[in-house]
Amino acid sequence: MKINTLKRHAKEGFKNLGRNGWMTFASISAVTIMLLVVGVFLLIILNLNHLAATIEDDVEIRVYIDLTTNEEQQKELGELLEQIPDVESVKYLSREEGLEQFIESMDDLGHVFESLREENPFNDVYIVRAKDPQLTEQVAKQIEGLPYIDTINYGKDVVERLFQATNFIRKFGLVLVLGLMFTAMFLISNTIKMTIVARQEEIQIMKLVGATNGFIRWPFFIEGMLLGLIGAIIPFLILFAGYSYIYKNTLNQKIGLFSIELLPVSPYIYQVGGILVLIGVFVGIWGTMMSVRKFLNI
Repeated sequence: MKINTLKRHAKEGFKNLGRNGWMTFASISAVTIMLLVVGVFLLIILNLNHLAATIEDDVEIRVYIDLTTNEEQQKELGELLEQIPDVESVKYLSREEGLEQFIESMDDLGHVFESLREENPFNDVYIVRAKDPQLTEQVAKQIEGLPYIDTINYGKDVVERLFQATNFIRKFGLVLVLGLMFTAMFLISNTIKMTIVARQEEIQIMKLVGATNGFIRWPFFIEGMLLGLIGAIIPFLILFAGYSYIYKNTLNQKIGLFSIELLPVSPYIYQVGGILVLIGVFVGIWGTMMSVRKFLNI
């Protein structure tokens, strides 16, 4: 295609946006809402996966030693833990160290628990990490049969719940996004249809003087692409501003014992933006194809 012809098609495509007024606005609004929802769900799913992976890497088994055990029995238990095939490391944490960590974790309220130093309620603990986080539950079951143990605790359930939440959001988001995509395509198709109807006489004249089908179609494809592109840029700017603000205000936050660590703004927000642009252009062109095939009798 010649450069002059391409310029002409682009000029016509831009003109069509202004000709259709409110339908153009409605189409862009539909694409914007659809892609804003897509972008939000993408960011939520990416961060949930990241959070789940981070927590999974930090999963450890805390083996609380019976208070009646002596030093020799504790040492024996440590050796038994190290002999379990899937155990990567075993670390001993004394009652005193455990209480100290607890007081420090309470920050400004730590002084309230200073009195616990006189009669320490904490157990001595072995902190066990599996070679693979997915084997944590299996290792925990093997530990349960060992002697000198009071209780066992590990955070596997937290990770499982996060993955369940991720799967639910992914499925729900897919259904919602598909519905919005069809709505956007319908509105873009109607916008292109109005342009075709308004220019029927002009199109017939172009055909009489020898214009090819491709020559007539291209301005409509460019119009649809522009509708999708503009509808993608707006949600990207909203997501960029919103996510940047959330990222700055969630640093060093915690969920229980786990720190919230969102994915950084760059490069992830730009990757999401790229996906939105691709979806927007696809929706715009596909909506145009539906309209051209159905209403443009050429």
